[in-house]
Amino acid sequence: MNRMNRDLTVVMYHYVRDLASSSYPKIKGLDLHLFKEQIRFFKNNYTFISINELIEAYESNSDLPNNAILLTFDDGYKDHYCDVFPVLHDNKIQGCFYPPAATISDKKVLDVNKIHFLLAAVKNKQIIISTIFNQLDEHRKEYRLKDNDYYFSKLGVANRFDSQEVIFIKRILQVGLVQDLREKIVDFLFKKYVTFDEKSFSEELYMSSENIKTMIDSGMHFGSHGHNHYWLSSLSKEEQESEISKSLNFLSDMGENVGRWTMCYPYGNYNKDTLDLLDKYDCKAAFTTRVKNANLDQDNKFEIPRLDTNDFLKKS
Repeated sequence: MNRMNRDLTVVMYHYVRDLASSSYPKIKGLDLHLFKEQIRFFKNNYTFISINELIEAYESNSDLPNNAILLTFDDGYKDHYCDVFPVLHDNKIQGCFYPPAATISDKKVLDVNKIHFLLAAVKNKQIIISTIFNQLDEHRKEYRLKDNDYYFSKLGVANRFDSQEVIFIKRILQVGLVQDLREKIVDFLFKKYVTFDEKSFSEELYMSSENIKTMIDSGMHFGSHGHNHYWLSSLSKEEQESEISKSLNFLSDMGENVGRWTMCYPYGNYNKDTLDLLDKYDCKAAFTTRVKNANLDQDNKFEIPRLDTNDFLKKS
């Protein structure tokens, strides 16, 4: 008897745009022509599946097509409507999109995106680090902060995509300080180096509710990426539940079928409380940022790994 095929490649995308014509050509995104090349490569070497096919495979322990692939798009960028959606629609491919609800409902620029555009706007990263250190000096007594060298040595650990300096900037502003201080410093840096007009910037950066409704009507899938894109493990269980509940209300308002909802963890971050809440709210599948191909027999439905689009650049 032949063994069932339970292997799946899930690809993760963020920014996808014509970088040369972008206001921020240094943003770390995938150029549109490379995205189109990847789609051609995937069509020739993989079989695209829908989110419902993935859910069905988990629920009924059924087979997947050979070389099954699913495409996911995080953070709800306008790129996904203007550049990605037409390509997927023309090729009859379903994409799975995960916008944080606050970006659309509250016209809020997420701190993670403020950091991205800060890094894109300032070439010399030491300038940003010096400004952060000045901010830490200003708030040190109030927040009982350790010295600057402590934070740099603890948080400045390079990874496969970013230098020590860039990782330090990201980590100190994403998770290395208490939330209200992080928000104060990120807001200061964004206004100093990027723009004072957050509302206009948000409207240009993220999809609108009309964009989302159009995409859902055309067969695209939208799932939860939380409400505020917080590191979920840094929240209490009650705060996590609020993040999930608000995001589900948003998806329902957009016209998505929340009876078959899925989750994509902000920053790939979650804990046991998150998993318990997903079970409570009958989530059908959830995606991590763990880097590997998925196997539905080995990876439970709330911890599905993904590959980054950059992992395919040399192949395509």
